[in-house]
This record gives sequence, C-alpha cells and structure tokens, in this order.
Amino acid sequence: MLKNLIPMSPLKHAMTAFFFWYIAFFAMIPYYFNTRLRLLLILYANLYQSDKNLNRMAINLFNTKIGLALGGGAAKGVAHIGVLKALKEANVEVDCIAGTSVGAMIASLYAFNVDIDTIGNLARRLTMSKVTSFKLNKTGFFSTDSMKDLMIEYLGEVNIEDAKIPLAIVATDINSGEEVILRTGCVAQAVCASAAIPGIYIPVVIGDRKLVDGGLVQNVPIETLKPMGAGVTIASHLSSVSHYSEPSNVLDVMRNAFEIALSHHTQDQLDAADIVISMDLSAFSLRDNTERYDELFRIGYDATKQQLTKLSWYHQSNLLLYPWRVLKEFAPFKIPTILRRIAFKSKNSLSRY
Repeated sequence: MLKNLIPMSPLKHAMTAFFFWYIAFFAMIPYYFNTRLRLLLILYANLYQSDKNLNRMAINLFNTKIGLALGGGAAKGVAHIGVLKALKEANVEVDCIAGTSVGAMIASLYAFNVDIDTIGNLARRLTMSKVTSFKLNKTGFFSTDSMKDLMIEYLGEVNIEDAKIPLAIVATDINSGEEVILRTGCVAQAVCASAAIPGIYIPVVIGDRKLVDGGLVQNVPIETLKPMGAGVTIASHLSSVSHYSEPSNVLDVMRNAFEIALSHHTQDQLDAADIVISMDLSAFSLRDNTERYDELFRIGYDATKQQLTKLSWYHQSNLLLYPWRVLKEFAPFKIPTILRRIAFKSKNSLSRY
C-alpha cells in the first residue's frame, strides 16, 4: 500500500488527490498529449488497481520509453510483423526492442530500420527448410548456417551494438542453463543462437559458451527491457493457448514438446508486461506458413489494434475513478455520502462503454 511506503501527512493527502485529479483532467483532452504520454497515463491508471505495482508506478512515473518484446514461435512469427505495423500506424515509437528465436530475427531487422514491407518479404521465405541445413552432429541434426546467411543477406555483417534502436537477443547457455542477453557482437550469429532449438539444431558457439534457444529461459523477453531503460513494456506473445499445432512428423512432435515446456514459465513472465498482445495461432504451422502470410499478419495487426483501442478508451474513461479511490483510501477526513453516490453512479455509467 502507498500509505505504507510514505508517511501520509494531511499535506501529502492533499497533494496525492491533486496530482491524480490533475491527470484525470488532462486525460479528458487527449489531443493535447502525444501518443506516448497518453499511453503512459493509461497504463498507470491500470497499474493503480494493483497494490503490488505501486512501487513500480512511483519509480517509473516519468519514464515514457517504450520497450517491445517479441516472443518465439517459429514460422508463426509472421504475426509479429502485423504487430509492428499496427504500432507504427498508432504512432507508438519503440525505444528499445528484445527478441527470442523468431522474435530475435524480426526484432533485429526492425532495430536496424528495415522497413516493414521488406521484413514481410523475408517472412514469406520463412520456412524450416529455408533456414536449416542438414548437418548430422553429436549435438543436433541441423545447423543454423542457412539462417545466418539469410540474416546477412538482409542486414549485412552488422553488430548488435550498432542497431538504430537498442537491441537485445536472448539465448540460453546449454552447459550452465544460464540466461544470456546478447547486447554486442554479430547479429546474425546471435539470432542463430536464440533460435537453435536444443536436440534439433547444433548449439551455436559464441565466445566460450554453447548457446541454444532463448525460449528455455525467457520466451517473451519482457524482463530484458527494464535494464535497457524501458518504462512501458509491450509483449507480443505467439502462444497464448494451451493447445498446439497438429504434428505431422517427428520434428513437429519435438517442437510441440518444446512449446509445452515453455508455456508455464512464460505466463509468469508475461505478468511483468504492461501490455500483452496475445494471439491464438494454434491453427498455424511451426514449419511453413508461406501460403498463409496474410492471415497471420492480419491476426497480429488486429490483436494489436484491439488491445490499444481497449486501453485507450476503457482506461481513459475509467481514469476519473482512480483519484476517487485514492482520495477515499488516504483522505484524512470522512467522504460525504453524496460524493460516494456520485462516484457510484459515474462508475456504472462508464462501465457501459
């Protein structure tokens, strides 16, 4: 509780009430704010409902940097492109970006200012056969050489630290089990490491580490965004349901088993995100969706638009209720009954929208 964090003198009660009414007033005239600040106000109105987020709210109140996390999901990653398109149309400027597996691939392209149509052209080629090379080894059946060549084709031999938008790529050290956040070094090699499903792909050696799919530790890398300076975090999650694609071969079975293993800890990690864009993509293949590109793109696009619209209208209208809750909780005087009735009627009226 806020009153446990700060001793609430009458002056602080008054300042708290003034502050939240001030925000509520300006929330009614959103055209006076840029999109980023409006989004921040909406998010913190939502955060105020939960006591466990009050510390986070106080710390990040004036941090408007937006971080985007793109999760893993193999060929279903086309949906991320729809997410990026919707955010761009809504003028949501991404200040830092992190990705795991296919999310690392798309995040890398976006971080180097590759336009969304060009990313789409790459995604239309995104099949397992195009990004894998058979290479029987003690530690896997396939190498990621083809994936590396594809990234170099679109980006050249660039390093993570040179990205136009701060970029992080998540992988897992297969020897220690540690999460490895790659912020420097070759982009193509880092993407390969982040997407190297253990048991299927040969681990990628970077430095003295053998790295595999980052989904083992952080399939949607929300936690990675905070150290990068993000105050508002958005997660694009490709596996929001508890059923999976129909397997047609042994690789599909192994991939589904991997997805199932990831799903439990991923849900816990998503709790840290301010906005979660979740999609049911169980009808799509993990290996090849080239013939269904438009469908996947549209799902990502529509899911993002719906989430932003819901937050923009529902929480802006309800923002007026939060100062009331703060005042009722912390005010050093008894709230008159007539004001309680007004607030109750306002709440009922707003809930119809």
